[in-house]
Amino acid sequence: MIASSVIAASASTAIAKERRAEVNWSVDLKAPAGAKHVRLWIPYPMSDENQEITDVVVSGNFTSSGVYKEGSFGNAALYAEWKDTKVPRTLTYSFKVLRRERLTKEIPTSELPFSKTEFRKELAATRLADLKGPEKELAEKITAGKKTNREKAFAIYDWTVETMFRDPATKGCGIGEVDTLVRTLGGKCGDIHSVYTALARVSGVPSREVWGIRIPSGKAGDMTKAQHCWAEWYSPGYGWVVVDPADVRKAILEKKIILEQAKPLREYYFGAVDESRIAIGTGRDLVLNPPQSGEPLNYFMYPYAEADGKPLNEDLYGFNLGYKITFREL
Repeated sequence: MIASSVIAASASTAIAKERRAEVNWSVDLKAPAGAKHVRLWIPYPMSDENQEITDVVVSGNFTSSGVYKEGSFGNAALYAEWKDTKVPRTLTYSFKVLRRERLTKEIPTSELPFSKTEFRKELAATRLADLKGPEKELAEKITAGKKTNREKAFAIYDWTVETMFRDPATKGCGIGEVDTLVRTLGGKCGDIHSVYTALARVSGVPSREVWGIRIPSGKAGDMTKAQHCWAEWYSPGYGWVVVDPADVRKAILEKKIILEQAKPLREYYFGAVDESRIAIGTGRDLVLNPPQSGEPLNYFMYPYAEADGKPLNEDLYGFNLGYKITFREL
């Protein structure tokens, strides 16, 4: 393998970069005109140590609305419902965000013991990653001889960057069906980070996908299809370390460069992510709050809607629902 990110990074003196923007959702919900009860859940980013969400404004002709968190992973949703209303069913939602670059480079060389019970969710199998069969065999091969979480996470990152590829034909961010992906190897960020997370978990390293959306380059524009995800793994005694091998593979494809030329990005994205992204949540196989009538959601990075208890989404991404997301840099 080609040497990648420096594992034992020296103390960083870098100051995190920042970006400010206003984000606007506009929904003209495409539901049957005669539906009696229409419900909509929109991913709702919250403030944390890496981002500040302010000046939230919600309006529309809905019967009621609110912000609710589901109980398993804490994902928040802006929920709205229309009861016995005629079309159109409209909603607008805006907020301002200050997002900071996340730098987690000072990863310690020694690790404290940690409770696997405490991290049971970040070590668990999911509907599309059973942590058996091909991913288990592959993880054992990649991490052979590695003892610490850091060593295993680094080896899996190297394998992911060197072996997987970005497939531009993949719709949205990808479904993340790990049993298939460890054989086909191609996809987008949801696929690549599902594989990374599964390989880490089966190796005993707590890991999770972080679902979000990019703030595109430029001063203003459309971001309806700018969703993006990355991954985190847990370093005992330090905390969560961010990685984004999918953005390395994206750069290789779009800039038409070879792996060696992507070395600066490869080093950067083990332990850092840029400031042009908004985190939304984590977790798989989600039951929202209020609970949806349909099946648990694979992940919650796109809106979801139902009419009279039946899903309106044509698929996970729901581009058929009638929504547009725009941004304006501040």
